[in-house]
Amino acid sequence: MIDVTVANFEAEVIEASNTVPVLVDLWAPWCGPCRALGPVLEKLEIAYAGRFKLVKINTEEEQELAAAFGVRSIPMVMLLKNGQPVDGFVGALPEGQIRAFLDKHVPQAAPEQDGAADAAEPAAPAGAALPPLEKLQQDLATNPANDSARKAYVELLLKAGRTADAAQAFEPLAAKAPTDRRIQALADWLTAAQEAPGLPAVAVLQADIAANKRDFDARYALAQRYMAEQQWTAALDELLEILMRNKTWNEDKARKTYVNILELLTPAEAPKPTAAGQPAAADPTVESYRRRLSMTVLS
Repeated sequence: MIDVTVANFEAEVIEASNTVPVLVDLWAPWCGPCRALGPVLEKLEIAYAGRFKLVKINTEEEQELAAAFGVRSIPMVMLLKNGQPVDGFVGALPEGQIRAFLDKHVPQAAPEQDGAADAAEPAAPAGAALPPLEKLQQDLATNPANDSARKAYVELLLKAGRTADAAQAFEPLAAKAPTDRRIQALADWLTAAQEAPGLPAVAVLQADIAANKRDFDARYALAQRYMAEQQWTAALDELLEILMRNKTWNEDKARKTYVNILELLTPAEAPKPTAAGQPAAADPTVESYRRRLSMTVLS
């Protein structure tokens, strides 16, 4: 995948299309469907093993090129051969439809390529479930407005330590944080993951706290480091230490973060009832920390 500008357009698109079909992805950073479609196209470029070339044009930065392609809506994808556009589509299509689109225009895979691919990665059995991340990615490519899928996608990316990808995926949700507890919690986790690399080391923060139990900045920074490392109970313990000494520290920041961690520890979907029809038991760790928060706030 290559980022194309006016400076390299002739070489990377026009000239290149004389030897291999060139797929042009016209996108913008603010466009949620664009961000959902991009990884699917990049995956297909790898899967097609050189049978087409993928380039990306940021329509915000390259408005001259966007005008040349007649862009009215994004994402917009154009396929060029021999210097000329031959086909295209608008919107974040599912992977299957994009494969069908490509198969109409790109060269067929050589038999030895098919065999090599089979040897390297056995085909999934018919009907086999996709990995969760890939399934959510496809769901969002089909319906970028699916907030439930997006929240689950961001959560899995954060669990995998893919902070930059999580930040991009989270952007369409950011404005909804004030009215959605799960989004608020994900925002806190994302912030901790982004800021943790710039914070002092755990040992340094622990030494600061040992020297001054009321060093709330150090305690909160330590809680953020623990959140980034998904050491949830350790983060809760530090936040509770702040709350026991100052219930409203930093405009209630410690309490809000504590509540957000409890939200993250609570399944996004309600647990299924037991076989006897009774509600599933709540997580004892979560319930314990909820009680401790109540006792601290009310004391």
